[in-house]
Amino acid sequence: MNYIFEMPKEMLKETEKKGTVELLEYESQTYDDDAKKLHKCAWVYLPYDYDENKQYNILYLMHGGGVTQDWWLKTFPDTVTILDNMIEQKLCDPRIVVTPTFYHDEEDKNVHDESRSENFKFELRNDLIPAAEKKYAGFSKGDVSEASLIATRDHRAFAGLSLGSMTTYRAAFYNNFDLFAYYGPFSGCCGPFGDHEAEVARICKTLEEGKEKGYELKYMLCCNGDKDIAFEEHKDIMEKAVKKCDLLVKDKNYDFFIIPGGVHDMKAWQLHLYHALQVFFK
Repeated sequence: MNYIFEMPKEMLKETEKKGTVELLEYESQTYDDDAKKLHKCAWVYLPYDYDENKQYNILYLMHGGGVTQDWWLKTFPDTVTILDNMIEQKLCDPRIVVTPTFYHDEEDKNVHDESRSENFKFELRNDLIPAAEKKYAGFSKGDVSEASLIATRDHRAFAGLSLGSMTTYRAAFYNNFDLFAYYGPFSGCCGPFGDHEAEVARICKTLEEGKEKGYELKYMLCCNGDKDIAFEEHKDIMEKAVKKCDLLVKDKNYDFFIIPGGVHDMKAWQLHLYHALQVFFK
């Protein structure tokens, strides 16, 4: 793939062929000792000319720490413009993008608890995916039984930035590998206090056990800027994982995109998304 280091200006110009963004509401719970019931929301991008009788690949796209499901599509509406242009210019197929939150509610986003990133594995599997794919035209065709969702894993991707990048590893990759075939961790794996060797072991174990069960990694595109606060830990972990596990193969099912001078900001994350959209579901 030919990487670029600046978003093309034409991606930021509004097109007449606009997708739509609507709110998905669903019921969940905290999945802890309290088991508190939750009413949750996610934003959903539907491509221009969306047809409920067709089948669309679906990207689940997570925000970072201290913000909510609003981040990608509402706080930064130019993300929608980028999606519109990429689809119109056939850089990627029309696809659905779902932007949820790992926080339990508005108050919860202030707790700065990294355990939310792994705890989200339950909500993701039990509540969010079933709600989204019962309502929207994914490849599961509205059948949200576990067998159906596993059978359609090749048509599902998960990506996220910062704490959402950690969520990509913890909630989607390590714990729901049977539901996702594509991954985009943008800016980090374990955070500044994580155990690099433990993460490497989890990556290898996930891929090895997945292969035994017949689940293949279609593509993992790690992304980071070389001036990003999360760069060194992310790079170190993935370099070790590639050396240790022969199921991660550069340019076949894995790559690590680096922006020279890139930092921990939305300009970089949108560029990461731009590249990920071009390798997912190919």
